[in-house]
Amino acid sequence: MNGTVHTPKPVNEPVLSYAPGTPERDRVVAAAKAMAKETVDIPMVIGGDRVDAKETREAVMPHDHHHVLGRYAYGDTGHMGRAIDAALAARQDWARTPFHERAAIFLRAAELLSTTWRDRLNAATMLNQSKTVHQAEIDAACELIDFFRFNVHFAERILDEQPQSAKGIWNQTDYRPLDGFVLAVTPFNFTSIAGNLPTAPALMGNAVVWKPSLASMLSAHHLMALLEEAGLPPGVVNLVAGDPAALTDAALSHPDFGGLHFTGSTAVLKTLFKKIGERMDVYRQYPRVVGESGGKDFVFVHPSASGDLEAVATALVRGAFEYQGQKCSAASRAYVPASMWKALERRLVALTGEIRMGDVLDLSNFMAAVINETAFDRITGYLARANESKEATIVTGGGSDRKTGWFVEPTIVRVTNPKHELIVNEIFGPVLTVYVYEDAAFEETLELCDTSTAYGLTGAIFARDRAAVSLAAERLRFAAGNFYVNDKPTGAVVGQQPFGGSRGSGTNDKAGAMQNLLRWTSPRSIKETFSPPTSPWYAYQG
Repeated sequence: MNGTVHTPKPVNEPVLSYAPGTPERDRVVAAAKAMAKETVDIPMVIGGDRVDAKETREAVMPHDHHHVLGRYAYGDTGHMGRAIDAALAARQDWARTPFHERAAIFLRAAELLSTTWRDRLNAATMLNQSKTVHQAEIDAACELIDFFRFNVHFAERILDEQPQSAKGIWNQTDYRPLDGFVLAVTPFNFTSIAGNLPTAPALMGNAVVWKPSLASMLSAHHLMALLEEAGLPPGVVNLVAGDPAALTDAALSHPDFGGLHFTGSTAVLKTLFKKIGERMDVYRQYPRVVGESGGKDFVFVHPSASGDLEAVATALVRGAFEYQGQKCSAASRAYVPASMWKALERRLVALTGEIRMGDVLDLSNFMAAVINETAFDRITGYLARANESKEATIVTGGGSDRKTGWFVEPTIVRVTNPKHELIVNEIFGPVLTVYVYEDAAFEETLELCDTSTAYGLTGAIFARDRAAVSLAAERLRFAAGNFYVNDKPTGAVVGQQPFGGSRGSGTNDKAGAMQNLLRWTSPRSIKETFSPPTSPWYAYQG
């Protein structure tokens, strides 16, 4: 093909409302009901082949944990070895594939997901991850579509960045993929992250081994099928499921390990960093590590926000309790001035009391269940200790029910100790911890907010006083990689708020931005001289 190719300019996918009477509401409910009646087999996908294993595990609904949606192949380290071999076999041809042809696959995936696949992936996310239809829509549909489209746009901008050339010389940058394969380790809580982590490196020419969370295997199954329908060649992305520690250890022991794209807990990311460091003599190259991990995200309320009580209360309820608080960006701690607390407390209790929780197919529900028994036990353990603590008072909520699903009530706890475990530790559930500070102690409390946790992911300031906003933005500069003014600390949009944090929250390589895609390239500088010198001697020699 002759001609300079430019990819389409991306725009953010509109969020459908699913309001009563809308066609999308009827479609997604019908799709979810039909999917709930099935029990599908979920194989691994290695080199384009469907691969079963001797052992299978069940994919269930968290809100109805006796309901089996499918049975997935539970592989072993041998399957990981096969997946690595398949990735390495596909790597050379894929790396040679022109960028516009790679881009076309992911643009097609975006278009399919925007149309014929939207209900399917949303339904799988609703059922297997217990997301309300709105939470599924903004995740499995809109954000993943945005990742596909904006990643193509950002990658094209990277490739357009070329060096200067002096007279008689042509300098070029070749944006090669990494040596070896990339391991993508994805979490349960966002289908969009599960789709982005393997495909961002693949777009840049890398071959990938993908280990999804065992708690989201149904949506992973449909994601893999979406990529295949979009035209992704066999072996470029290989899906392997099994014991997480054993599979990742096998991948990190391979000499051709080239990079890790990870989202998960801080403890796991630290463990993987340690293992990689211990094995540097094994590798053929220095591996790239891109990781987004935990958060203990804050909403800081300044006394000047007293006139914005409804906005503050809405931000806290949505930020803390949407998707049962199972977002790394969820509002899990709040600093509230004493002058506002009583009025805000009454409003929070009232709003939280109106939250409906239950089956995701009842679209009047605001919340559903936490992901599994392990999460349920962890969260209820924190609440039990809060009940016994002299430094904590449960303002509202605190209940739980495990009979049918893993349901934990939206809970607000007030603590008197700003270093209480509820305000320091990531709980990853529907628990908002409030610390009430004296109005005159604004600056000292900013220091507490900055230093009380190990994390640095998201945070927000509510204030009408512009000087207070500026001071908070400066004092909390390293406390949040995504900082919000008069808004909740969740809901980053691809292309608008690149997402990621530092400190204990990760490497801050900003998913959905050029920074992330640059990590999956290994640039080569090329100099071509059109008229090379023919004598070794210089003019200064006389």
